[in-house]
Amino acid sequence: MHILVMVSNMVIPAVVFSIVLMGILDKQDVYSDFIKGAQEGFQTVRKIMPTLVGLMMGVGILRASGFLDMLAELVTPLVVRIGFPAELLTLAIVKLFSSSAATGVVLDIFKEYGPDSYIGMIASIMMSCTETIFYTMSVYFLAAKVTKTRWTLIGALLSTLAGVAASVLVVNFF
Repeated sequence: MHILVMVSNMVIPAVVFSIVLMGILDKQDVYSDFIKGAQEGFQTVRKIMPTLVGLMMGVGILRASGFLDMLAELVTPLVVRIGFPAELLTLAIVKLFSSSAATGVVLDIFKEYGPDSYIGMIASIMMSCTETIFYTMSVYFLAAKVTKTRWTLIGALLSTLAGVAASVLVVNFF
């Protein structure tokens, strides 16, 4: 086990060193290329920052206002019939917008039900089987200047639905 920890600690420095070494061997100005890339990264952050702030504020407002809980109560009769735990509806909705807010919801679920409970295990698997669709689409599409999203949202929502269903099935059958 000690060897595995040592190797994992060396991977990132080895990759960085190999990139620098390859640049030097190719007679590239590695430092100037690094500075140019960092400047482009800051420009990207500057462009997407308003979108990030808006998304975070929106999720915070929806969560604090109780709207997500109200929406969960409205949908509960439907999801209970198909075998989905109603306690996870808020998580499923929040995860569409923000992974960090969803992590907060998961921590609340862990406090109430425990991480090894049925609800806790589904929540854990759900976090890894779903994506922050609206965050990803707004931030990355804005950064890449994608304007024609066509079927992206529908496909992403269907794949998230499949991830949610898979998380319930995995916990139920394994």
